[in-house]
Amino acid sequence: MNHSHHHFDGQRLLVSGASSGIGREIAIALVQHGAEVILVGRRQAQLEETARLTGAAERTHLQILDLSDLDRIVPTITELASRLGRIYGLCHCAGVVQTLPLSASKPDRVRAMIELNFMAGLELARAITRRDVLPETGGSILWISSVYAHVGAPGQIGYCASKGAIGAAARAMALELAGRHVRVNCLSPGMVRTEMTDASGSRMSQEQWDQIAARHPLGTGEAGDVARAALFMLDPANTWITGADLVVDGGYILQ
Repeated sequence: MNHSHHHFDGQRLLVSGASSGIGREIAIALVQHGAEVILVGRRQAQLEETARLTGAAERTHLQILDLSDLDRIVPTITELASRLGRIYGLCHCAGVVQTLPLSASKPDRVRAMIELNFMAGLELARAITRRDVLPETGGSILWISSVYAHVGAPGQIGYCASKGAIGAAARAMALELAGRHVRVNCLSPGMVRTEMTDASGSRMSQEQWDQIAARHPLGTGEAGDVARAALFMLDPANTWITGADLVVDGGYILQ
């Protein structure tokens, strides 16, 4: 693997949702480009599989953490940093999508999406940016948002709200942390084939799937498409990009 395009050698980053899908692909790409990566997820076996797939498991650290338990996030990350050393970067990939029409968007169902997609990311960012966790030279925070932060869709009111909150918070966070040389950015993927989308797609007909795919002029994406963009945004060499929301969607929102 050619390390010359990205400069992660010696940097330690944390990836949430590293047990599958986009999070797994980003974690693998980071390790293959020289980073040391803390893999965060709920499922030990899947995290071990991610570590194996990197081809350099010795540069991974597994952390079982249920991100819906918000109170555990800061103490867990603080303890990790005291044990492993300072943490340069965060990529919050963990997320959940539930298709709910307005009539079914009860507070507990919407809250579950807001808490994992947004609040858990906020807690991870709060933990990473502690003075005893982040390197004094600065760092990089990347949120995996969604095209649904930019466009609407029936049945996605709660999900759109959770992803829209990410973009708004990231802009404010980017300004607040600029003085400490911490960059804060978002990626907004379109439809990417992962376990999560396959699970939600299992309730759709092939015709409905085809309609979604047809709305992506370049077709639906792969997790690797998002991982390549994540490498670029997290790269310590990109010192002048902050508050950005890079849409990676095969042209979906252009219509």
